[in-house]
Amino acid sequence: MTAVEAGRGRAGGERPAATTQVLVLAGGLSAEREVSLQSGRGVVSALAEVGVDAGVADVGADLLDVVRRHAPDVVWPVLHGAGGEDGTLPQVLELLRVPFVGSPSGAARLAWDKTAAAEVAARAGAAVPPSVTLPQSLVRDVGPARLLPLVAERIPGPVVVKPVHGGSSLGVGVVHDPGDLPHAMVSALGHDSQCRVERFVPGTEVAVTVVDDGGGPVAAPAVEIAPDSGAYDYGSRYTAGATVFHCPARLPDDVAQRLLAQAVAVHVALGLGHLSRSDWIVDADGRAWFLEVNTSPGMTGTSLVPQALQEQGGAAAVYARLVAAAGASSAG
Repeated sequence: MTAVEAGRGRAGGERPAATTQVLVLAGGLSAEREVSLQSGRGVVSALAEVGVDAGVADVGADLLDVVRRHAPDVVWPVLHGAGGEDGTLPQVLELLRVPFVGSPSGAARLAWDKTAAAEVAARAGAAVPPSVTLPQSLVRDVGPARLLPLVAERIPGPVVVKPVHGGSSLGVGVVHDPGDLPHAMVSALGHDSQCRVERFVPGTEVAVTVVDDGGGPVAAPAVEIAPDSGAYDYGSRYTAGATVFHCPARLPDDVAQRLLAQAVAVHVALGLGHLSRSDWIVDADGRAWFLEVNTSPGMTGTSLVPQALQEQGGAAAVYARLVAAAGASSAG
């Protein structure tokens, strides 16, 4: 693959002064590499619809050379997983003093840690399921046989086990039988050095996209997620037709409005930037429970953000506004 794929609005990279050139960074080396490449193509395609000159670069060791060589007006990183969502890439772009779409490196680093993000969300007024975070070293040194009964006592009933860092539901499992907890923890720790065990909350799974194009954060309508398999796992996320989505989510108006307000409050409390997508469960009583937040959410054909933005004039128009906001904030 060449450094920058076809997809630019003009051959040879030449452009008039009035055109904004965007370099979309995708790929990387995480387990979510292929999804990231699809997201990158999705962003470039959407920007092309509204006449924005953009190309996608597969991020590698030549990152600095690629950015310097193409000298874009704005960079849009859409890497998922380690190296992209953990604050690393935004920090490199900050060092380069290149305008970019996304969150500041410190905020991205905070949101990347599910336990830390949940603590901030709770202080912002969101309901957060009771949980325990266990580092691999503790599980190894204390031993599962001694540790797991304490976990079961602290969080009785069904639980969700997930890596503290990571996305795309990799390593995530729902445990109904306590005897299955060790296997679920091994699976989660296969993707990260820490795992989070939190109480399973039955209800409607929804995602809320928050956009800030310079006028302050605004929540798009929530997207309801109804996977055919019953679990929104990797296959349900990225297999066309495997999940039914409803936008707006089928929630009472008052519940939906509270949810959107909470999503904006979490976005602000974490100090996030142009775009975020937070995941929630709305229980039978209409209470929204915060699960996690993504600073570089998927932009593929089955992703939630593009669906939510259809209600705000379409993804292409919103993406163009975000590019403009990133460039304007740098100029200011």
